Amino acid sequence: MTTANSAQETTTERREMRRILASSFIGTAIEYYDFVLYATAASIVFDKVFFTGVGDGVAQMLSFGTLAAGYLARPLGGIIFGHLGDRLGRKSMLVVTLLLMGVVSVLIGLLPTQAQIGVAAPLLLVLLRMLQGIAVGGEWGGAMLLAFERAHKRNRGFAASFAYLGAPAGAIVATLVLSAASLLPQEDFLAWGWRIPFLLSAVLVAIGLLIRLKVAESAVFTELAGKARAPKAPAVEVLTRYPRNFLISVGAGIAGQAAQGLMGVWAISYAVNQATISPTSVLNVKALAGVTTIVMIIVAARLSDRIGRKRVMLGGAVGAVVLAYPIMLLLESGQVWALFLALFLGLSVIQGFTAGPYGAFAAELYPTRIRYSGTSIGYQTAATLGAGFTPMLAAALILAAGGSLWLVAVAWMALSAVTGIAVLAAHEGKDKELREIG
Repeated sequence: MTTANSAQETTTERREMRRILASSFIGTAIEYYDFVLYATAASIVFDKVFFTGVGDGVAQMLSFGTLAAGYLARPLGGIIFGHLGDRLGRKSMLVVTLLLMGVVSVLIGLLPTQAQIGVAAPLLLVLLRMLQGIAVGGEWGGAMLLAFERAHKRNRGFAASFAYLGAPAGAIVATLVLSAASLLPQEDFLAWGWRIPFLLSAVLVAIGLLIRLKVAESAVFTELAGKARAPKAPAVEVLTRYPRNFLISVGAGIAGQAAQGLMGVWAISYAVNQATISPTSVLNVKALAGVTTIVMIIVAARLSDRIGRKRVMLGGAVGAVVLAYPIMLLLESGQVWALFLALFLGLSVIQGFTAGPYGAFAAELYPTRIRYSGTSIGYQTAATLGAGFTPMLAAALILAAGGSLWLVAVAWMALSAVTGIAVLAAHEGKDKELREIG
């Protein structure tokens, strides 16, 4: 009887774990569908719709500026939802972030253009982008922790990676939908075609909510909540009691975010506007690179459970330093095959190995009572520094270098070196017991 009960409990636990992993993956994929959809649209659409009459170069810079506004808001989202998640639980915050992102994306799809309402259009676009940033700022930490805190120690890196897997998965769907819309005549695409992917978000969010509402709360958090009161200000405790861990979590995340900002956003704009590759071809290549990114994230996360987070992430950072300049040469060639190889190396390999193990790496830096706040604020600050401004920085560096991309490569190397230093400064966490951290 005992054996039968044990087998039943094991089956129930496995079923619940599969549900949690699916929730982590699908919910984050939907959030990043919206977030990356905006980033892609900022590369090829918004400069022509919301920033007209200022010249192509300036319009592109302004469009990337709205992209940066979303990244600036992400740490605020990490603070808000990290605070609530550490005090009230992980699950409820994930429902709120998903709803917020869906509503904002639909509003972007309905937003009048600059030609229709003047300067109010770009101002409203910035406001909505900031709300997107707040939503995604609270999403990743909660989705990652639901899986991470439920997993066995030997599989924590793999479980935590499902939240990050959602990013390229959402990017693939967003890119393919926008690519399909770009097949319309240019005039129709700019007039109304680009809005369709944003409006589709309402359907995706409804699906995500159905899945998330069935997931149980983190067992580690529930156990802690029954024994001790949550800190009144988790973010303050992160910064005052764990400042070194916080700086490590920020620095360690920068290389993966720089790869996303440069190769997932800026390179797309460069391929269309400077390398003059057709938008449809560029978007299809980016979607294909998203598939290989998912594979590399899984490989890196699995490897981190075997040999440690530090070794894998350090390998990714070193790879970025070595490959940054060759990747720029591939982009300059203006060939579709070269674009795919550049995205594969930059998005799949470099981002995969620096970001794949990052969720578990960051979560193992903080005790349960402040883990949502610590991981969220650290990760979102890294995203702001590593990805939020890199498209604008790259555009400015190209102007400074007279059209050459060598300065972009140097900047990428520097950002990746920061991650290498942060990872070296950390203690390996794969063998730690969660209840003993802190």
